[in-house]
Amino acid sequence: MAEGISGNIIDLVVFLLPGFVCAWVFYGLTSHPKPSQFERIIQALIYTFIVRSIVTGAEWLLITIGNNFFSIGQWGKSAETLISLVIALCLGALFAYSVNADVLHRYLRKFKLTTRTSHPSEWFYVFSEKVTFVVLHLRDGRRLYGWPKEWPLEPDKGQFYIMLPAWILEDGEQKDLPELDGVLIRAEDVKWVEFLRFEENANDE
Repeated sequence: MAEGISGNIIDLVVFLLPGFVCAWVFYGLTSHPKPSQFERIIQALIYTFIVRSIVTGAEWLLITIGNNFFSIGQWGKSAETLISLVIALCLGALFAYSVNADVLHRYLRKFKLTTRTSHPSEWFYVFSEKVTFVVLHLRDGRRLYGWPKEWPLEPDKGQFYIMLPAWILEDGEQKDLPELDGVLIRAEDVKWVEFLRFEENANDE
């Protein structure tokens, strides 16, 4: 009884492996937070269905090529598993590129089907699209000017890494810190962020 259950679990894991590999690549290459365990299984099922559908087409194509032109081997379980993993890797990378480049949602917005982006949040979208200098307003009243080399994925977790930093004094004067490569600031210490338009225009020129 136990051996039968173990065998069924192994078969299920092997069946869902392409879906898990596809999801692993997707979340490894994007900034989207990983969902709950239940949602991961649902996603693995969906990705597995897509991969299996592509594998079916690849099997027909490869067998046709083998019968009419040349053969590189027999189609079997090993070949099917290998092709499934290769397709899962490519599919995960393709999905990640589509999300990171906002490809799908860009076209959907043109057709008025959505107003959303592919990015995980408005916070991440603004930082990824607005390539410019910023001013961080800290909770203790200080203001830090600089280039956001790195920024947190969420507004209350993670750190900012600000390069070319300078403190903005109360009288509006700027105190440069030329001896520093950058400053690491906790996201929870920042009240809000200003994005400087003139710096963005200067970079575009």
